[in-house]
Amino acid sequence: MKNRIPEILLLLLLLPQLILAQSSQETIVGNKHTIHSDILNETREYWVGLPDSYDHVTVQNKRYPLLLVLDGPSHFRYITGMLSSMSAMRYGTRRIPEMIVVGLASTNCERDFTPDKIVTKRKNDTGGADQFLDFVEDELLPELQEKYQLSEYSILFGHSLGGLFAVHTYLQEESNFDALLAIDPSFGTWDAEKIDAKIEAMSDRSFDRYLYIATANWGTRNLGNRDRHVRFFEALRKRNGSDLFRARLEYFENEN
Repeated sequence: MKNRIPEILLLLLLLPQLILAQSSQETIVGNKHTIHSDILNETREYWVGLPDSYDHVTVQNKRYPLLLVLDGPSHFRYITGMLSSMSAMRYGTRRIPEMIVVGLASTNCERDFTPDKIVTKRKNDTGGADQFLDFVEDELLPELQEKYQLSEYSILFGHSLGGLFAVHTYLQEESNFDALLAIDPSFGTWDAEKIDAKIEAMSDRSFDRYLYIATANWGTRNLGNRDRHVRFFEALRKRNGSDLFRARLEYFENEN
C-alpha cells in the first residue's frame, strides 16, 4: 500500500482536470449577437437558437417560422428547450413545426413595453412601446431575415409587461407578426374605459392575426388583472362580430 501512495496522490491531483475535461463538452443552446439600433440609439443583445435540422444536408433550402421571445435572458433557454423537444427531427414529439427562436434582451422594460405614458408621482420612462416596435419591425426583423432561413411567418412571445407589448402589437393596423402570445400580460392601467377605446380604435386587419392570452392564478392580488384580461377578451370578441375569431383566453387555476 505504501508503494501505491504516490500513484493515489497523482490520481487525486489529476481528478479535477479529468472531470473538467469531461464536462467541457457543453450543449450549446444558442449564439449571442448584437445589433445597434438607430431608432433606440443603443445596442441590443439577442440570442439565436436554430432547430436541429437547420444544417442538415437534406433540408438546405428549408425555411423556418420565427419565434421572437421578449425578455430573452429570462425565457430564451427554457423556451428553446421546449421547442426542441416538441419539434426535433430525431427525438422530439413533432407536435409543432421546427422554428428559429430569437431571444431579445431589454434594457428598460418599463419604457419599451408600455404603450401609454403613465402619470405618477415619481419620474418614469413609460410609453415607449411604439418606438420599440419600430426597432423590432424595421431593424431587427430585416437583419434576421437576411442572416437566417426564415419563412414569412413570425410569432411574438411576451410575459407580464412583455405580454402587454404583445397585445399592443396585435392591435396595430400593420404588423409583421402573424401570431401573438401574451402570457399573463400586465393590464394594470387598462381600465374598462381604456380597453373600450383601444378596441374601438383598432383595425379589422388585427383579426387576421392569432392572439393567445394566458392568465394565471396569483390569488386575490391578481383578481384585478385577471378581470381586465376577461374584459379585454370579451370586448374583442364582440368587436369581431363573426364566427372566425382567431383569439383565445385561457385561465390556469393551478398556476401562479
